[in-house]
Amino acid sequence: MFSGLFIRIEPKGANFVKGPWRNQSPLQARATWGERAIKDARKHVYIYVMAIPMLVYYLLFCYAPMYGAIIAFKDFYPKLGIMGSPWAGMKHFVNFFHNVYFSRLLGNTVILSMLNLIFGFPAPILLAILLNEVRQSWFKRTVQTVSYLPHFISVMVICGMIVDFTSSQGVINDLLALFGVKRQTMLLNPALFRPIYVISEIWQGMGWGSIVYLAALTAIDPQLYEAARMDGAGKLRQIWHVTLPGIMPTIVVMLILKLGSMMSIGSEKILLLYNSNTYSTADVISTFVYRKGLLEANYSFSTAVGLFNSVINFALVLMANIISRKVNETSLW
Repeated sequence: MFSGLFIRIEPKGANFVKGPWRNQSPLQARATWGERAIKDARKHVYIYVMAIPMLVYYLLFCYAPMYGAIIAFKDFYPKLGIMGSPWAGMKHFVNFFHNVYFSRLLGNTVILSMLNLIFGFPAPILLAILLNEVRQSWFKRTVQTVSYLPHFISVMVICGMIVDFTSSQGVINDLLALFGVKRQTMLLNPALFRPIYVISEIWQGMGWGSIVYLAALTAIDPQLYEAARMDGAGKLRQIWHVTLPGIMPTIVVMLILKLGSMMSIGSEKILLLYNSNTYSTADVISTFVYRKGLLEANYSFSTAVGLFNSVINFALVLMANIISRKVNETSLW
């Protein structure tokens, strides 16, 4: 405990590290860190073993495929291979930017993503706050179970249900017909595709997304609510001044993660729901990449488009993280 009172004299030119090991040389600091890492690994060996499948998954399916992104700068021919194909430079990017559908693809992607963010992101937060105020445990568990179920239904089944519900003889048209609305196949109407997509996304992900916020709500000190009540705050005031500030770090982190996938709006559901009549409002960058890459076998062009999409997502994450760190000192890194 008195080590800080002594001054250690070292030869001129010796290097030292800052922090807890400021009186150690870099070699000693590295040895100390290595010993601590080995000790931690031995202490939590089962946790590290459980992490191995996750690491293997990300290495095989997230990092290893990044090597193939090089074909975005080549005229790729499968028989020549990636390295054997001739270089094309930025040709495919330029072709995409000058493509007749570029503005439509970018506009649809941004609009659908923004609608999903504006209406879909607050939905789990609102559900979590409402469930937190429920005092009947059986009712709370029932609502949670019912709201979680759509998340576990496959996209194929979800889209089949949407097609059936929105058909001219579907249940939605049956309800609208009671108010004199003319029957129609809704998925053939370009103006209705976006509302259908956004509402189905909220229905499918709202319950599952609320789990994170419900966990964050349990960490709020109950004494804060008691103090707010003593000051005369009603339920809305308590939510505004206690609940929301208490879960704000979680909201910020989830928002940053949401922005990171903003441009990669789910192509699976759109591919199963859209058709040639709704291309004007439903065709996004992901579906365009699917058609160009798999249907037309234009691998280099589709890779260039996908790489452009990934760069935009990465830039959004960086920007959101920087803004969040400066505004409320909460960030991912």
